[in-house]
Amino acid sequence: MIRSDKPVLVDFSAEWCGPCRMLAPILEDVKKRIGDRATIYKLDVDRNPMIASSYNVMSVPTLILFQNGKPVWRRSGVLSATDLTRTLESFLKTADVRE
Repeated sequence: MIRSDKPVLVDFSAEWCGPCRMLAPILEDVKKRIGDRATIYKLDVDRNPMIASSYNVMSVPTLILFQNGKPVWRRSGVLSATDLTRTLESFLKTADVRE
């Protein structure tokens, strides 16, 4: 999944996590803004503890942006749709330049 040509944002979350539930509609808004230029996945840390551990995810929500399979940005906590879109746009511009 993360070895895509386009950026991949992974939302490490948990069902019991209040801030994770707050982040869900924000991520939907961001997806509408960026369209198919990036992919957004949600990963439940309780169902996938080995994956979360391999990326040193200690708190949820944690967002990690991957480009070509490598983590290039990460943030824990809830961000606004505007801030998250701005961050993704900066990486999308970088990816566009390389193509």
